[in-house]
Amino acid sequence: MTVRGTLIGFDYGERRIGVSVGETSIRIANPLGHIDAAANERRFEEIAKIVDEWKPAAFVLGLPHHADGSPHEVARLAQKFGRRLGARFRLPVFYVDETLTSATAESQLEHARTRERRPGDVDALAATYILQSWFDSPEAHGETAA
Repeated sequence: MTVRGTLIGFDYGERRIGVSVGETSIRIANPLGHIDAAANERRFEEIAKIVDEWKPAAFVLGLPHHADGSPHEVARLAQKFGRRLGARFRLPVFYVDETLTSATAESQLEHARTRERRPGDVDALAATYILQSWFDSPEAHGETAA
């Protein structure tokens, strides 16, 4: 399945969801922000605003794994979120391994120190790494969307 246009990337978390955006034509992901809502309905209201503004062609969602490659406990919740996301907005959802994206984002922000860190910075940057990994991985483009 070839996808062209804007993609929205998500770093799913039980407390916050990091959000990134990128264009398939330039294949560069950028942080967009985060959604800080516990209730699913509120989360999807925020996502609807993003979808209205950016008109994405697809979503990219990170699936967490442990260092040994086994699925993380949050992976099941992320997949459920992905199914709801695809059904609600009728867009394909692609999954990528997000192992260590939050730790990498945390480290990157610690070294950058350009301003005081705000809640959600790590989530947005992790979502950017997730989307960028999809852009950078040729085999990911051949995967079937959910």
